[in-house]
Amino acid sequence: MKNKVLFVVTIIAVFLLGLLASSIINRKSEAKYEYVPKVDIGENEPRSKVWGENYPQEYQSWLQTADTTFASFQGGSAMRDVLEEDPRLVVLFAGYGFSKDYNQGRGHSYAIEDIRNSLRTGGPKGEGDGPMPATCWTCKGPDVPRVMSEIGVAEFYKGKWADKGEEIVNPIGCADCHDPGNMKLKITRPALVEAFDAMGKDINQATHQEMRSLVCAQCHVEYYFNKNLPGKEGVPYLVFPWKDGMAVEDMEKYYDDIAFADWTHKISKTPMLKAQHPGYETFKTGVHADRGVSCADCHMPYKSEGGQKFTDHHVQSPLNNMANACQACHREESTKLMENVYERQRKATENRIKLEDLLVKAHVEAGKAWELGATDEQMKPILQDIRHGQWRWDYSAASHGASFHSPVEIGRVIGGGLDIAAEARVKLARLLADLGHNKPVEMPDISSKEKAQKYIGLDIEKLEAEKEAFKENLLPKWMEAAKAREDKIETKSVSMN
Repeated sequence: MKNKVLFVVTIIAVFLLGLLASSIINRKSEAKYEYVPKVDIGENEPRSKVWGENYPQEYQSWLQTADTTFASFQGGSAMRDVLEEDPRLVVLFAGYGFSKDYNQGRGHSYAIEDIRNSLRTGGPKGEGDGPMPATCWTCKGPDVPRVMSEIGVAEFYKGKWADKGEEIVNPIGCADCHDPGNMKLKITRPALVEAFDAMGKDINQATHQEMRSLVCAQCHVEYYFNKNLPGKEGVPYLVFPWKDGMAVEDMEKYYDDIAFADWTHKISKTPMLKAQHPGYETFKTGVHADRGVSCADCHMPYKSEGGQKFTDHHVQSPLNNMANACQACHREESTKLMENVYERQRKATENRIKLEDLLVKAHVEAGKAWELGATDEQMKPILQDIRHGQWRWDYSAASHGASFHSPVEIGRVIGGGLDIAAEARVKLARLLADLGHNKPVEMPDISSKEKAQKYIGLDIEKLEAEKEAFKENLLPKWMEAAKAREDKIETKSVSMN
């Protein structure tokens, strides 16, 4: 009887081992032939579909950046009207494009579509027209390094946004971060290299793990357009203000030293700074960066299909992929981890909104002081406080995810902003009293985006009509020209001989 049982057990074990061996052989076979190239990827090839011929798993995962179904407390991929959610921003950005339109969200797939649809880019009728410079295309897709290589970096930045419309048509993709020859991570935006040079660092010495964040830092950073560079005067040249450091005070000092302002506030006449999206700078101050974690570790974690391990190119919030992104290191349940994130974000938002309230009131009160005859000399220290207070607010608000990436630093920055904004209002109260105004300044009704935009004098219907005319008349010409150009590109198959 024992011999029969042993025989049966042996047969089952051999069968299972055979299945395991077969699976291993199949997986190895899949892995061996997974990356057999099918096409030659040309230098500066902007079409991710072509790259996908050789790297189908990465390409298929990249296609998922078109998914807009996930929304979190402070992000996700769903489009959100930030001005509708928080009309105070209309007043904070009065006189600047973000008071017209500020939509947050959506994935890399929509980089081109969203900038075309934004009211900030206006309704240009042709070359040389519209409110925005060509520099605004810089982070929108892999056509950018292609055009830069063809005409030069400064020439790319030169001119209006509409001037490059028919050239920049492929959304953020493979060629933005990879060398087609060997697939190594590659810096394709000169501003990042130039910023490292300004700090006395050699970006070529970066490790592979550092590069897994630096390719993101090409775009997810603070920047400005410098029109006074020697030899490039008048060109809105893209620059990262990192020469003196990446802290909020370092970049503020950099801007103050060169008397730079993104715009002059329509109500308070403050020379304002607009924080773009200093995600990399704030990430570097957090615990994950301190532990050597890269952007890609959480936003593009590894995954396996068949016998192949690869980087998931569905760039997204880690909260929508917690098993791979978070729980590779953290053992807590996903609900607990998500609540930890939301707790930090809610607490930061609570104080950020208090700072917004102070700044809105300061702008309106400053406008009243001008109305009553305040002088430039009287207003100078007040406007400096408003500038510095709002810079700290914007630094914490625009650096998406910062209240999770670095909650301690963001708490410090918002706290500093609250102190500065409060001081501005104390100075304004004294000045208004000196000007004969001894009662609170009446605040406008900005309870909705529409009311706030009306208060600052925006004609949204006109702007929307101009945008529709652009989409009907000029945009189809861009698409036609782009298609004709790309149809001429020959894609060569790789010979297997």
